[in-house]
Amino acid sequence: MDTQQERALLAAQERAAITSASDAWMLRGGGIDLVVESPIRTEEMTLNIGPQHPSTHGVLRIILELDGEMIRSAEPVIGYMHRGAEKLSEYRDPRQVLVLMNRHDWLSAFNNELGWIIAVERMLGIEVPERAQWIRTMMAEWNRILNHLMFTGSFPLELGAMTPMFYAFREREMVQGMMEAATGARMHHSYVRVGGLKDDLPRGFLKRSGEVLTWVRKKLHDFETLIMGNEIIHARTKGIGVLSPEVANAYGCSGPVLQASGVPMDPRKDEPYEKYAEVEFDIPIGLNGDCYDRLWVLVQRMWESCKIIEQCMDKLPPGQYISPKLPKKMKIPEGEIYVRTENPLGLMGYYVVGDGGEWPYRLKMRTASFANVAMIPALLPGTLVPDLIAILGSVFFVVGDVDR
Repeated sequence: MDTQQERALLAAQERAAITSASDAWMLRGGGIDLVVESPIRTEEMTLNIGPQHPSTHGVLRIILELDGEMIRSAEPVIGYMHRGAEKLSEYRDPRQVLVLMNRHDWLSAFNNELGWIIAVERMLGIEVPERAQWIRTMMAEWNRILNHLMFTGSFPLELGAMTPMFYAFREREMVQGMMEAATGARMHHSYVRVGGLKDDLPRGFLKRSGEVLTWVRKKLHDFETLIMGNEIIHARTKGIGVLSPEVANAYGCSGPVLQASGVPMDPRKDEPYEKYAEVEFDIPIGLNGDCYDRLWVLVQRMWESCKIIEQCMDKLPPGQYISPKLPKKMKIPEGEIYVRTENPLGLMGYYVVGDGGEWPYRLKMRTASFANVAMIPALLPGTLVPDLIAILGSVFFVVGDVDR
């Protein structure tokens, strides 16, 4: 073998050693065909993602089966934060259950407690004053903005864009301070009570609410440009993690995840509760169902929440903030009821069974995060490991809402 053929053979061997995508390497050199078998074989590997707290809004573990950098299968492992909220609720007065309900999704406390109280009121036949219903609707939308600001700020951070997080927390603190002034609590408000509210709005609240609303709307323009026009966001999210409407419906997804796939399901429109039937707003839907669309829907939902809040402030009537006719002992009558509301992360359902006692006989919670996480095994296979964080971050879940 002459020197030219030796160099060709050595070069082919070097290339084959670093090439794992094919089993053989064909090279024509020096007038002969050289076929070199690659010594590297692709083997499946099992990789544990988690359990870890900082990047997943809770303790979640996902077991991946990898073929190189390609994800072949994904299995979520849940239960690390299970506290048995449903069973604990069956040994408490309905009013005591409130403190369990506003904690499973710690970013949506007000919306959590609202759905539970509506279920109790409907079973007991309690009529809620008009003023209380308007305030509930307004507060639910402020809480929705709080939730969405967290996810729209933290999602770019996970992809390497740090600045949006600072912008998000500036507005979050303004809204958080305003809600704390009305409810007395920063996160777990316990503001909704059977028959109405714990207290009326404090003096000057509407003026402050209007100022914060103006500020949030102004900064949403900057926020939208900063995030949705960001090169990092475009490169890491467009065409990544595409979720079809059929798969989303099959797994029971809801909220921004489902709406980004083009399905406009929303209990505020489909089965209006409180005062949602008397306000005008739209349900933003995506076109492609990818990570970019899921983030885009979050931003658009904040615009719609601003519209609802403004209408609530304009239409807020005088009157009582809680029903004057409330029983001292709230016994859950025999029967069953299912109430669904639109939480910031999606559909929240409470199925309550009563047997005439002072405690709920049975409670089953249908949380948005549980169904969204259940869809992960259908979404991740076929994607690459570098896209894993982008996809998981765009699913929008709180692990306490999964485990409850």
